[in-house]
Amino acid sequence: MNSNQKKRWISLYVENQVGVLSKISGLFSGKSYNLDSLTVGTTEDPTVSRMTISTSSDDETFEQIKKQLNRMVEVIKVIDFTDVSAKIKEIMYIKIKKISLTEKTELFQIAEAFKARVNDYGKDSLLLEFVQTATKNDAVVKLIKSDFKNIEVVRGGSVGIESISMTER
Repeated sequence: MNSNQKKRWISLYVENQVGVLSKISGLFSGKSYNLDSLTVGTTEDPTVSRMTISTSSDDETFEQIKKQLNRMVEVIKVIDFTDVSAKIKEIMYIKIKKISLTEKTELFQIAEAFKARVNDYGKDSLLLEFVQTATKNDAVVKLIKSDFKNIEVVRGGSVGIESISMTER
């Protein structure tokens, strides 16, 4: 990421219809904008879905992205989370295999330090579940990769909502 680019989050309320996800992701690929993550799910209204999109861009490009999204018929509302107080988290699973009892104990300590759940375990393996910011999840992946070689990482993408109070992400 060059110096004028920064991490951006945007949330969209969209019509819950076939093809909407494809149109929105197509807008990004058609304009050569990179998606860091895209998460979508239905809301309390079954006719409306909410998307959370993470991208890295400069100010000018990001303004273009928002304008183009606002022009889409299927987009009900665009919310820029970049500079507002919002709660943004992603789910991540890390499976560590072929570990000793000592290594398993170390992983339990890492899980406690990072507020992870031990989701499943076996004689020589462990499955950890993290619900953190993408930055904290990046840090834990780096830490675990430095000490353990047989790992599998699955990340679900960020979801976000505007904060009620003024606390940080």
